[in-house]
Amino acid sequence: MSHEPHDKLLPDNEAAPRRPGLVRMNEGQWAGWYHYEPADAFEDHTGPFYCKPDGDRSIICGFLPDAKNCNAGGNIHGGTLMTFADYALFMIAGGMDASVHGVTVTCNSEFVGAAEPGRLLTARGEVIRAGFSMVFVRGVISDGERPVMAFSGTIKRVPGGQKGSG
Repeated sequence: MSHEPHDKLLPDNEAAPRRPGLVRMNEGQWAGWYHYEPADAFEDHTGPFYCKPDGDRSIICGFLPDAKNCNAGGNIHGGTLMTFADYALFMIAGGMDASVHGVTVTCNSEFVGAAEPGRLLTARGEVIRAGFSMVFVRGVISDGERPVMAFSGTIKRVPGGQKGSG
């Protein structure tokens, strides 16, 4: 997979600060998407997960689940969806501008539909409030136009660079 460090996530004609850690994918099905590096071993084992700009300074997260992500019923396991939601919390919290260093305090989920392997799942959301020490985020994971899971969470900020969850 060919990739290169990026200088911005917004279209070339718009200036934006670089969000550290995102590397643009230039080939394959994820061309044009970004992968977070250094990789999170658990997220990459579950995913891998990707993101890209989505409109004006927002972000969309993507994930293509396969058989390893299924429960006994053949649908995507709820734990897989919750892991993707946790990744999305942090990506949405930082948006296009900067990483949010922190730990997940809460991650709430409501399963509203089944997800199937081999179908692109996307997560979109919004920051409800961002304070000095806490960031509140909510979003929806969808399979096309069909919602699969609603989620919300709280991130406790920690000083930049300290390892946290998410």
